[in-house]
Amino acid sequence: MRSASKSNRRPIAGAADLRSLALQAALVLGIVALAWFLIDTTLANLRARGITTGFAFLFRPINMPIAHSWLEFVPGIHTYARALLIGILNTLTVSFIVIVAATVAGTLIGIARLSPNWLLARVCGAYVEMIRNVPVLLQLVFWYQMLLQLPSPRNAITVVEGLYISNRGIRYPTLIEAQGGGLALGAFALGCAVLVALVYLRNRFGSERLKSRSFLPAGVLLLAIGPAAVLYLSGTRISPDVPELRGFNFVGGSSLAPELSALVIGLSIYASAFVAEIVRAGILGVPKGQWEAAESLGLSRVKTLRKIVLPQALRIIVPPLTSEYLGITKNSSLAVAVGYPDLVAIVNTMISDTGQAVEGIAIIMAAFLTISLAVSALMNWYNRSVALVTR
Repeated sequence: MRSASKSNRRPIAGAADLRSLALQAALVLGIVALAWFLIDTTLANLRARGITTGFAFLFRPINMPIAHSWLEFVPGIHTYARALLIGILNTLTVSFIVIVAATVAGTLIGIARLSPNWLLARVCGAYVEMIRNVPVLLQLVFWYQMLLQLPSPRNAITVVEGLYISNRGIRYPTLIEAQGGGLALGAFALGCAVLVALVYLRNRFGSERLKSRSFLPAGVLLLAIGPAAVLYLSGTRISPDVPELRGFNFVGGSSLAPELSALVIGLSIYASAFVAEIVRAGILGVPKGQWEAAESLGLSRVKTLRKIVLPQALRIIVPPLTSEYLGITKNSSLAVAVGYPDLVAIVNTMISDTGQAVEGIAIIMAAFLTISLAVSALMNWYNRSVALVTR
């Protein structure tokens, strides 16, 4: 009877699997058909209105000037593709600076909220509640207007000699190099890659004695030797370029524009409030017995936090922190509100010039999707490296 009942169940399970596969196949075909219908309808409507499609316009010259660029850009000579590259670099610059600043500030504020000092904990709590409940766009506009109210270059605030703050931005000294700068930057990047590989090999295959040693002195030496050797061999002469006031503005050095400053300050303050809550929740998620055990060993509160609590809290902190980093990357698109030429601002101008709205929106979506997936992949890798491994 048992063998007969088992033989009777097998066809039923097989039929269920076939129905499941058929439903999945029908769902995939429905999605493909819907996508095809939407694309075909869009292309037909564009043809009916005489609007050309495609990305050939990317290789045409653009006459729009770009105020802030990490690359050389000449309107009328360089193409839309180069302008888009500049926009992506500006977006990455803002995202990277804000992520670093918000992580440092948010970690300190989150730890301070758990401080036994009543006043410090309450002040940090008020900061978090106030910042989180004010729209981020409003904060960006506020900081931008505050920076525009600073003194003019003639009455600029002198922090130290050569470092000036005015309504034109922050002016600071830089270095002038005749040649070899690109090679030195490449040597630095190569040194970073070699350092990461050495740390990985040490952690994966090294002995316990080797793992206990710090790589910091050797890493700093490695990152300094490569660029220095390249500059020496190429005969590059480096001299300081200190800004000077001439007429109504500064000449020389480099500057941090008010638009970028307002964007970085506003987004960093806004994101730090959320990071603070994530860090606070992660610390509270560590069992109280860990604090008591460290106290019984005579460890100070700071050493307990650094050596015992925070490493365990990371497995709680990293997953929501990943979502916050993705939010920072997407919030960088609000740069258009303060006039900073990020990817969204440049694409909006491109759409106005060429009328390629569909292509422009597709470029924005693809760029932010790629950046978000890269950030997510990096954070997931780090999350796996700090995850609690049971044996």
